[in-house]
Amino acid sequence: MTDIVTLTMNPSIDVSVSVERLAPFHKLRCIDERRDPGGGGINVARVAKRLGAKIIAMYPVGGATGQLLRRFVDQEGIPGLTVPIAAETREDFTALERATGQQYRFILPGPELSETEWRGCLETFGSLDQVSRFAVLSGSLPRGVPDDFYGRAAGMAKQANIKVVVDCSGAPLRVALQSGLYLIKPNLNELKSLTGEALESDGARIKACRTLIDSGQVEVVALTLGDQGALLVTHDRVLRAPELPIKPVSAVGAGDSFLGAMVWGLACGQPLETAFRYGMAAGSAALLMPGTELCRRQDVERLVECVKLQVI
Repeated sequence: MTDIVTLTMNPSIDVSVSVERLAPFHKLRCIDERRDPGGGGINVARVAKRLGAKIIAMYPVGGATGQLLRRFVDQEGIPGLTVPIAAETREDFTALERATGQQYRFILPGPELSETEWRGCLETFGSLDQVSRFAVLSGSLPRGVPDDFYGRAAGMAKQANIKVVVDCSGAPLRVALQSGLYLIKPNLNELKSLTGEALESDGARIKACRTLIDSGQVEVVALTLGDQGALLVTHDRVLRAPELPIKPVSAVGAGDSFLGAMVWGLACGQPLETAFRYGMAAGSAALLMPGTELCRRQDVERLVECVKLQVI
């Protein structure tokens, strides 16, 4: 049995470099160049694989960049199920300014999919004959893909008795929630956008999460709060995880690392609070890594002992 299947509709090659100082019109000599496979679900798959999960990553690929992406995913030992598209798979770019320690992230829009292509992705996802415990639908939707795409995929997974986890924002998240999900992992800005509320206190944030839960749209909300830690909300309990005292090297992939470790824990049969602790540890461990690299297992195992949960 596969533990987790991930679906990434707008994958990327994530390029990262460092430069002494950003300045207009000048040639900027870069060092520390690296390339990693990216996109929400692919990052989740990379982290869960490092922690020991049996996983399948599904994603569309196009052009030379798509072939390179597939090679990178294969090199990480992740079985991939790819769907060909006509347009080129995107690249994203991250630059660290060494003089200030500031990180600049450039996110490209990605390809536009035809109706035939996105329907082909949906059909391929629905035809997966391997039983999985969890399906993670994560990342932005590329141009041409309708807002209800994740909602349709969630409905297919639920019919196969697979627990559905969604990590996206805006209209795709709002529509997917109508399917009745197991878990979502919004950050604070995404929850504000979803609810239309300011959410300036823990009380307001918990109330917003409980509204989603009580309406039957989702069972568990893992709300990440950046340097304020995270909240885990269910119908009958609330846990707060304070931020770990870490000096960030890079913020890229912290949310995906959080989700990958948490879903790995749940797929292993860990209690929800233990999986939450691993999510916090992995998100924090990702901050230690340069550029577009994700968390390392040894850092996750070390930091999980430092995560202290507070019952609210």
